[in-house]
Amino acid sequence: MKKNICYKPPACISRKIGKAMHHYSMFADGDRVAVAVSGGVDSLVLACLLHQWQKKAPIEFEVEAIHIDHGFWRKQGGCSPEKTIGDQLGRYKIPLLVFREKKLGEVERTCYLCSRNRRSQLFDLARENCYTHLAFGHHRDDLIETLFLNMFYSGNISTMVPKQDLFQSTLAIVRPMAYLEKREVYQLAQGYGLSPVKNLCPLSANTRREKVRGLLHDFFDQEPAAKDSVFAALANVRPEYMLRNVNDNIE
Repeated sequence: MKKNICYKPPACISRKIGKAMHHYSMFADGDRVAVAVSGGVDSLVLACLLHQWQKKAPIEFEVEAIHIDHGFWRKQGGCSPEKTIGDQLGRYKIPLLVFREKKLGEVERTCYLCSRNRRSQLFDLARENCYTHLAFGHHRDDLIETLFLNMFYSGNISTMVPKQDLFQSTLAIVRPMAYLEKREVYQLAQGYGLSPVKNLCPLSANTRREKVRGLLHDFFDQEPAAKDSVFAALANVRPEYMLRNVNDNIE
């Protein structure tokens, strides 16, 4: 896609981003924000959004993009992340720092272990580079999918939250696009002229999230209004109508 430096997100999308930031008090003056960029369209868009937001915000905060290189491109003869990701962000003068993945050791690679390893490395990088925030490109569809993932496979009702304070509030995970739908993220990607980088992980096409995504896609196609209801339910839990840890008593 061709870049568009003058692109400005539609007002309706900007309002949703601003609403999420305001509701969860995401940033403060002097924050150092690292955007975790995987190469997917969501994280690329977020890097551009925050870079643009940084210029108009009433506070001053730093934004850098960081990428954990899993090395799959080397095995498949592809291009480096400095090229596939860095060139796209570089057109907007967004710096990209690339770090090699910490080895998992002599264990079979799984999505869970890979994700945990990547998250641990991001925390280490945040501490070493004095970042106050790690920003992820998760959007509303991701939050809904996570709810069902946790119910189906983990036996709990929970999701990702727009802001989560960690390590005695020395680091915050933020998701500024939490109120945006996937289609709005794609709209932004087209406006910014961003192209997703192909995920070369051999396990990427057969994950639990992909299965849940397919199920929800089919259901919401038939019941479009249900998506709004599910998202609203995430902030409308009624504990008095939930079970009281009765699982141990079920034979």
